[in-house]
Amino acid sequence: MQLDIINIEGKKTGRTIDLPDEIFAAEPNAHVIWLSVKQHLAAQRQGTHKVKTRAEVEGSSKKLHKQKGTGGSRKGNIRNPLYKGGGTVFGPKPHGYDFKLNRKVKDLAKIGALSAKAKENKIFVVEDITMEAPATKQFAQIFSTIIPESRKSLFVMPEHNENVYKSFRNVPAICGTLLSDVNTYDIVNSDTVVFTESAAKIFVEENEENKEAAEA
Repeated sequence: MQLDIINIEGKKTGRTIDLPDEIFAAEPNAHVIWLSVKQHLAAQRQGTHKVKTRAEVEGSSKKLHKQKGTGGSRKGNIRNPLYKGGGTVFGPKPHGYDFKLNRKVKDLAKIGALSAKAKENKIFVVEDITMEAPATKQFAQIFSTIIPESRKSLFVMPEHNENVYKSFRNVPAICGTLLSDVNTYDIVNSDTVVFTESAAKIFVEENEENKEAAEA
């Protein structure tokens, strides 16, 4: 897959980059992508919800009245779940929602998500953006020029840059991440994926190294 490298003005620089077809031209597996997104969202849940059982609520443990002879129903103590202020039956308890997903499955999901974006022509490569100082308005203007119709963009950088990070962190339409931290959820949750030129080249080099290692 060959893409033109564009500059911050949204114009072609005359340079191109070949992205690996095995990653950007594969057949997406919808179920695997769904599993990866589900696993990512599940891992974000705190799981701290908690209610009190009849053993934990306040109240006397004394039997309300004798078992027989009152003409009424049998009753235990006031902490019975049937009474106001009593404990809760089968209520939620703190627990984790995360579940294991094999590395190969995660990689397959990421490949499928990138391929789906590539088929829709939603992947772009822009020349490296440098900022002398944090400037949110300027950075937002750059992205609106590069991709004017994008609802939300995933901006992929090769390494952390403090000025660039501070420039996009308050822009709702831009989700920035490092190349090493790209995940399926961020790809699916974004309308377009924008790689910097350096990040795209590193991506291609790492893919070639992985292929050589697998063939050795």
